[in-house]
Parts: sequence; structure tokens; C-alpha cells
Amino acid sequence: MKRVLLLLAICTAAIAFEATAQPVDPNSEPGTVAGVLDAWHAAAAVADEEKYFSYFAPDAVFLGTDATERWTRDEFRRFAHPFFAKGKAWTFRSTERWITFSPDRKVAWFDEALETPNLGPCRGSGVLIATHAGWKIAQYNLSIPIPNDLVDEFKKRIEGYAKEKPAKKGP
Repeated sequence: MKRVLLLLAICTAAIAFEATAQPVDPNSEPGTVAGVLDAWHAAAAVADEEKYFSYFAPDAVFLGTDATERWTRDEFRRFAHPFFAKGKAWTFRSTERWITFSPDRKVAWFDEALETPNLGPCRGSGVLIATHAGWKIAQYNLSIPIPNDLVDEFKKRIEGYAKEKPAKKGP
């Protein structure tokens, strides 16, 4: 009788678990967001313009390292097209990355340390949104971290530069 009750309890538990278990959405896993970012960086490295820009949401914003570089996806594509057309865009390799999800797992935000041959150490941060077509980049911010000990020197240089060359407005 004890075996029958134990078997009945196990079956009941299994049925209850099956009724409440939720399937895992592979688009909500950190590896998928990381995979999109890695593929996006790889597309730039091989100058695949179509693939690179396919990872952006239609209303995405790209913030570059220069204070004047705030572009919509389409503005950024116009800026970047000559680099892609030459067959050499840029190479960014993520060395560390941190990804966080909203409670509903439809939004992910991240920051990453980047190795770049042209700019040196950089930082990328941004937001991805889950769409029917997969994760899309809604915002990306590329920056060059400045060691705190060098901030005063760079602040003075930037102020001097700004006085000599007025900031451009827009792309």
C-alpha cells in the first residue's frame, strides 16, 4: 500500500509540475543576446554592411566616441557606408560583457569591455529589445574610458579644442 501511495504521490507531483512548467524562451537567454552582439561585431570586422545593420531596431540610436556622434540607424548607416564599401569597417572584440534583463525578459541592457586595434581599449553599452525577428539593438554607446588620473589633462585639452573648433550640430 505504501508503494501505491508513493507512486500516486509521484505521479500527482509530475502532473502538477507539467501543468505549471513554462518553456524556456531561447531568445531570453544571455547567450542569445551575447551571440547577437558577437555576430554584430563580426559583421563589421568583415565589412558585411547588410548583416551589420540588420541587427539594429528601425528606430535605433548609435552614440559614437565624438560628442557630435548621435545617429539614428539610417544616419549611422550613411556615415558608415564608405567604410563598408572599402571592405574594411572596424574590429571590436569583447573581452568582458555583463548582461541584465528586464523582469519580463523582453529588454536586455549590457556593457562590454572592447579591444580595438584603432581606438585602443573601449567600452560599449546599450539596450536590446526582443522582437519577433529576434533580439535587436535599440541603442549602442561606444566610449573610450579615460583613467581618472588623466581626466584633468583631457578636460583641458577638450576645452581648448572646443574653443578652437566649434561643435558641429547633427551628422
